[in-house]
Amino acid sequence: MTDNKKSSAGPDLARLGELKTKYEAVRTEIAKVILGQDEVVEQLLISIFASGHCILEGVPGLAKTLLVSTLAKTMSLDFTRIQFTPDLMPSDITGTEVMFEDKVSGSREFKFIKGPIFNNVVLADEINRTPPKTQAALLEGMQERQVSASGQRYELPKPFFVLATQNPIEQEGTYPLPEAQMDRFLFKVVVDYPDRAVEREVYRTTTSQTPEEPEIVVGAEDILEMQELVRRIAINDTVIDYALNLVRGTRPNEPDAPQFVKDWVLIGAGPRGGQALLIGAKTRAALQGRPEATIDDLRALVKPVLRHRIILNYSAEADGQSPDSMIDRLLDSVPVHSSPENMDERVQQVLES
Repeated sequence: MTDNKKSSAGPDLARLGELKTKYEAVRTEIAKVILGQDEVVEQLLISIFASGHCILEGVPGLAKTLLVSTLAKTMSLDFTRIQFTPDLMPSDITGTEVMFEDKVSGSREFKFIKGPIFNNVVLADEINRTPPKTQAALLEGMQERQVSASGQRYELPKPFFVLATQNPIEQEGTYPLPEAQMDRFLFKVVVDYPDRAVEREVYRTTTSQTPEEPEIVVGAEDILEMQELVRRIAINDTVIDYALNLVRGTRPNEPDAPQFVKDWVLIGAGPRGGQALLIGAKTRAALQGRPEATIDDLRALVKPVLRHRIILNYSAEADGQSPDSMIDRLLDSVPVHSSPENMDERVQQVLES
């Protein structure tokens, strides 16, 4: 085959190796500041290299904001933090038109002053504390990578990510995100308490020494190249069918859905959930230097992909069920059908194509 055909058929092993090296370097730099939370860091990086947005949920004091700002530093990306409050207006996010007067001619004209959304990494801190009108100001930027104002469209910088946080315990004075906007987030990552050993180390290091500054590992151009590489990771029909069965298995109106789904689920995941599963699996494989995604990649990301796309009914809540517990039961209920093709042969075909 020609080089052009080879480059379009699958990822180059050397480029995959470079991606894996840079990914591990980013994790090393983040670890200088953030102790533990390895799974959270992995899922956050997968979201970024998959060109997706991410919402982090956890109680205060778990370094969610510090994690996002550290990540932006290691990637040399423009970063801004927006503190969402009840009085925040849409123009406070997207920008506004301001009248300028030419002192010489006396003429006046409106100019658009860009808001904080015009950065590579936008941290929407406590996104559920602002009214729906302001929350929706992010929606066009998240989906279309642009902002519309007074009939004009303004492109957002590339790469562009919205990383939002919310507190799961304080619900007074909050505005839960509508399902349509939650669906725009590739992952919902739950940030839990660190284990005992890690928490002890946090106490020791943060109270006795100045935190180490992370070094820049990759830049915007590197990230865009990595995102393009991820799309070329191979994925076989067995993995696609498994993702399809998992997503359709969350819908109570599906004839083949498990009985517990029909009893407890109000609304299941839509097709965007399946797309997120597959692109997430591809990204996880690429970051580990592998040219093909597997069932294990898929299963590792089912919870962050589906937990915010499953709406439970009152019966489920009364029975003490949660989206995560439903997903655990779903993983046990949906079988994996083995592919007739040998995996080693498939990988070799990808490398030789």
